[in-house]
Amino acid sequence: MTTSRLHSQGPGPPPWTPIRSGWPDWVGPAAAAWSLGYGLLGLYWTVGGAGFPFGTEHDPHAAKVSILEHVQQDAAAPVIAALGLGGATLAMVLARRRTRGPLGAALLGFAWTMAVALAVVIPDVRPLTAVARAPIVLAGRPFGWPPGVSLPSLFPWPVTNQLLLIGGGLLWAAAAVASQRRTHNACGHCGRSDATNGWTTRASAARWGRWATYLAVAVPVLYAATRWAWALGIPLGVTRDFLREQARETPDIWLAGAALATLAVGGATLTLGLVQRWGEVYPRWIPIVGGKPVRPPTAIIPASLVAVLMTSAGLGHYRAALLGYFPPGSTGENWGTVAPGYLWPLWGVALGAATYAYYLRRRGRCPYCGRS
Repeated sequence: MTTSRLHSQGPGPPPWTPIRSGWPDWVGPAAAAWSLGYGLLGLYWTVGGAGFPFGTEHDPHAAKVSILEHVQQDAAAPVIAALGLGGATLAMVLARRRTRGPLGAALLGFAWTMAVALAVVIPDVRPLTAVARAPIVLAGRPFGWPPGVSLPSLFPWPVTNQLLLIGGGLLWAAAAVASQRRTHNACGHCGRSDATNGWTTRASAARWGRWATYLAVAVPVLYAATRWAWALGIPLGVTRDFLREQARETPDIWLAGAALATLAVGGATLTLGLVQRWGEVYPRWIPIVGGKPVRPPTAIIPASLVAVLMTSAGLGHYRAALLGYFPPGSTGENWGTVAPGYLWPLWGVALGAATYAYYLRRRGRCPYCGRS
């Protein structure tokens, strides 16, 4: 169902019409444009162009962290070109037709495969690491800490490329959602139809969203407990000899770990806002915005991004474990070095579910279809 038809069924769009107001119509072409651009990059790399971002030959830091660490440019570049250019065509078809029948199911399956592969399978732990460390680097920059680390060093081209892939995956996911809603005669903006009920209602989302939120808070707290303990010299999950050896080789390592742990707990605290009153109305003690409503995108956008990054990093953690990349002892007496990472996919999925529940509770009456 097109945006214009939805307008005719409801009260119409608000007086202001930001670009997101028409997203069901433009997200398919946007996914097509992204795929076309990346397909052209694939063609450039096919003829030997510079900047190929995969494989240890071009990205030495991909060793033991990237699922594409062993790919070669001459073999992978034509595949990228074919998927990109073919995907651009299929994205336009997906945007113009309803996904019914075998062909529709195949198109929708391709869209979701692209979304999952680009957003969570191909990216490794480095985008999460870069995004998490960026605030620490900015805060420590006046003091020259951490030494030898800068924002450009956190976001080299292979890492920036992975962030581009995540963006493309999110476009494909949105295009798939828009297509599904169009096929089921649901509102393209809110997803509701005359048959909407069950777990997507506000009351139901409040119940299951609370459990998802508490789970998304518990995992980073467990992770932070180990890193804070190490910074205090407490061998939680590791041997005392391990603490001394690592501190001798990298003097600031436990301080940096404590900073990341503090950031994780800060994120967990903000996650609580998804089920608390202060997640809907700013506390009055906050300058300027105190007492004003929290705009849903203010919470939804960053929480969704973290959920995707955390899930991707967690999947990479399992891959490293399966391939035996962790050092000896990391699954024994030094289990604390790797064990928290096994919970990262759970953290990401729980945070994604909690964020979706928050969206369902906060979306109110749709200004396009009039449903609530």
